Amino acid sequence: MKKLQIPYYPQISGKELTDLSPLIIDEGASDMVEKVNWSQRFPYKPLTQFHILRSESSLFIRFNVRGNLLKATYSIDQEPVYKDSCVEFFCQVPGSEYYCNFEFNCIGTCSASRRKGRNEDVQLFSKDEMLTIKRLPSIGRRAFNEMQGNFEWELTVEIPFNLMGIDPENLPAKLMANFYKCADDTDSPHFVSWNAIDTVKPDFHRPEYFGELEF
Repeated sequence: MKKLQIPYYPQISGKELTDLSPLIIDEGASDMVEKVNWSQRFPYKPLTQFHILRSESSLFIRFNVRGNLLKATYSIDQEPVYKDSCVEFFCQVPGSEYYCNFEFNCIGTCSASRRKGRNEDVQLFSKDEMLTIKRLPSIGRRAFNEMQGNFEWELTVEIPFNLMGIDPENLPAKLMANFYKCADDTDSPHFVSWNAIDTVKPDFHRPEYFGELEF
């Protein structure tokens, strides 16, 4: 099981993501999303790195991706962004029946919910809750069809702890989590994870394969 400690940096509270994005690299912990779990059918692996940092009330993640395709056809929150060039963060408070999934395409469109399983008790976050998830995509917010070539893009996000079911005044010792890179509906579909997943076919909705993020 992979483990990573999340640094605490109180000075980032209340600042804009445009100012914080370089700071997340300088002060945050980092790792790669590089586990190709279903290599025979889906061998493609874009180079994907993330940096992570926290304040008193939020988690900050900056993704950096390099690959040979780029797609962003969805521009409205809660649309199926996993079909585009997408990065994802799933998390679960230890002992909770529920986990949260936060999925972002490369222009920052987000699909997010609280659920017990892929199709079990799925509770989509409301429009007001979605507005609390801040995003800064390096390539802008305009949608476009799939392009082939060499591309590099970044996405910085801020996710409030209370949206994850965490009391900021009483943080757990750790958070179970996984990070993913996918693009289901493209010429090079791929399903890459931070912590390994041992299933027959691609399935990110498996909390039993989450790694640990230590506070």
